[in-house]
Amino acid sequence: MAASKIQTFGNGTPYVPARDWAAFFAWLIDFTVFALGFAVAFVVMAGIDQARPEARQLDGGTLVTIMLVLLIAVPLVYGLWFRDGRALGGVLTGTRLVRARDGGRIGAKGPWVMLVRTVLLPLLVAAVVVGGVGPGGQLPRATIDVARTRRLQEEGYPLTPRDARQA
Repeated sequence: MAASKIQTFGNGTPYVPARDWAAFFAWLIDFTVFALGFAVAFVVMAGIDQARPEARQLDGGTLVTIMLVLLIAVPLVYGLWFRDGRALGGVLTGTRLVRARDGGRIGAKGPWVMLVRTVLLPLLVAAVVVGGVGPGGQLPRATIDVARTRRLQEEGYPLTPRDARQA
């Protein structure tokens, strides 16, 4: 394994970062699941509204409010399954989103992370493209290649700089 591919978390533990395309496809799969969930929720909401008597149908402002709530609620619900850092995108691409500080699992922040990945990140990318903003700082999370990082650790690569000094 090429040493140039190995990076370290904030605490010095080494990992192999996921390839750019794998990380992109993991995001794309998760975004697609979010978009499909949003579309299904929207169709169900529209069907329920149409089934109501005409006098009791929702007005435009209420429908917009419900859509905004769905825009936030759908990724939060999808994120409930993301607490270990592996939603459907991660499972299909062999990647995991972990904390950049120590490589630990995301845990209870999974719903929030999914909201950021599926709604806020695309908005940020659009703002960067439209606004022409330069590069930003390092994210507080890293996406790792699970199989290659496991092989790295099995090969006896020092787990932390402290372990390397003791060896």
